[in-house]
Amino acid sequence: MIRRIDHSKLGNANNIWDIFQHSYTVEAKILKVDNFPPLNRSISQIMKSNNIFFAFYNCSDLVALIEIDSSKKNTHIQSLVVYPNHFRKGYARRLIEFVFNMFDSDDFTVETGFDNIPAKNLYSSLGFYELLQYEAERGIKKIKYRYY
Repeated sequence: MIRRIDHSKLGNANNIWDIFQHSYTVEAKILKVDNFPPLNRSISQIMKSNNIFFAFYNCSDLVALIEIDSSKKNTHIQSLVVYPNHFRKGYARRLIEFVFNMFDSDDFTVETGFDNIPAKNLYSSLGFYELLQYEAERGIKKIKYRYY
């Protein structure tokens, strides 16, 4: 079940932080990065975010989460994370499809590390196309995708 999660509540922000830590630790290893910016995000920053969070629950267990920044023109997927023990079960795909159906934006964008092959494969399979490649902070090569 997918539902919006109120990230301004401490308990929810703690849960978001926890899934970020588990999922982004795996991505940092894939990208061979020691200091990965998403891992430095604090609970306080999560609580103060202006973005919208949707959580995927399997029974009552949080298994995946998507964070979006949305306007009429664009919906940007800021974060898409899954607990590692739930990788490759379709949760990320279902969250993206949920966002496609929930928001009426002109286009949708998402970014990932260039070497994150599982994420790149997922986005391509959903119809995203490569918009650009660039080097982000700390020398991390990234790729931005667009869907419309």
